[in-house]
Amino acid sequence: MTETALFEAQLTSLPHVHRGKVRDIFAVGGEHLLIVTSDRLSAFDVVLPQPIPGKGGVLTRLTQFWMDRFASVISNQLAPDMRLEDWLTADEVAQVKGRAVIVKKLQALPVECVARGYLIGSGWKDYQASGAVCGVRLPAGLQLADRLPEPIFTPANKAAVGDHDENIDFAAVTARLGAQRAAELRDITLRLYREAAAYALPRGLIIADTKFEFGVDAQGTLHLIDEALTPDSSRFWDAESYAPGRSPPSFDKQIVRDHLETLDWDKTPPGPQLPDEVIARTGARYREAEARLTAN
Repeated sequence: MTETALFEAQLTSLPHVHRGKVRDIFAVGGEHLLIVTSDRLSAFDVVLPQPIPGKGGVLTRLTQFWMDRFASVISNQLAPDMRLEDWLTADEVAQVKGRAVIVKKLQALPVECVARGYLIGSGWKDYQASGAVCGVRLPAGLQLADRLPEPIFTPANKAAVGDHDENIDFAAVTARLGAQRAAELRDITLRLYREAAAYALPRGLIIADTKFEFGVDAQGTLHLIDEALTPDSSRFWDAESYAPGRSPPSFDKQIVRDHLETLDWDKTPPGPQLPDEVIARTGARYREAEARLTAN
């Protein structure tokens, strides 16, 4: 089945608030927001000119799946009693259905909450340089992609649009948010990661690491916001082919990044056009991750 791609939401019924790399956000009254997850794809912090058809739907469905699954553990942003049909025209509903959710308007906390169970990416680079990741000392002699003795909390400073997030240590989170809130973020991040990783493994997926974002309401209650445990916010590996010592292929936009690395492109806008084959393979990778995670 060929899905219609959405590069950018065009809605006139609601005030536009923000356009990120992937999501378009609109105001719904004074207490809620409409989040539309487009099919845009960014690589090396550049939004590419072609969408990945169906990608936004995958991210939306997976986020809802995990938020529903963890609803007894932590409050979340979803406002299930709010209907798109009450705020958008019929044509607008058709444009964004399956990729749009109405959420509570919350105050986002300025920390990316990352849990790592395996040594890869920027964590591997930090470990090679210092033997630690975000101030957490690790055993000597670990290999690339090794499983860690225990999952670790490795927060990052939430960067402005266009900038890279910067790894920070737990002391920096404490200084910014206070000891109680910092501990709450660490503990819930690690709990969600552990439970999600245990759920995914029998379904053939290793969750190597993942990023959560949290917000608070007027009473200070912590909520899970943004996206959760999707291919865009997590590193999923195939459990059957996993082996430490090499970088496993992941269920995300790695196919696109690998292609772009072969081009004479300086990684500044505008991004290059992608071959149809790269677009198709990337979309299939996202859909496979969803199918594995949501299988009974």
